Amino acid sequence: MEHHALLDATDLLCPEPVMMLHVEMRKLSAKAILKVIATDPSTTRDIPKFCQFLGHKLIQQEQDNGCYYYWIEKKEEK
Repeated sequence: MEHHALLDATDLLCPEPVMMLHVEMRKLSAKAILKVIATDPSTTRDIPKFCQFLGHKLIQQEQDNGCYYYWIEKKEEK
């Protein structure tokens, strides 16, 4: 899937992936898509909650061979 930026959070444990995600999302312009790669299973809970709480759109979520992949669209600024 197409993306504008990549966050590699492999080998990081909670809360680091979500903290890094927060920083990366601030750098993006509205409607830009960030791809996240993580290995911490807690991201399957934390990243969807992060998106819901802050209003970003979780476009796609996949798991393959111990890696978790997320595509997140940054919300439009108001």
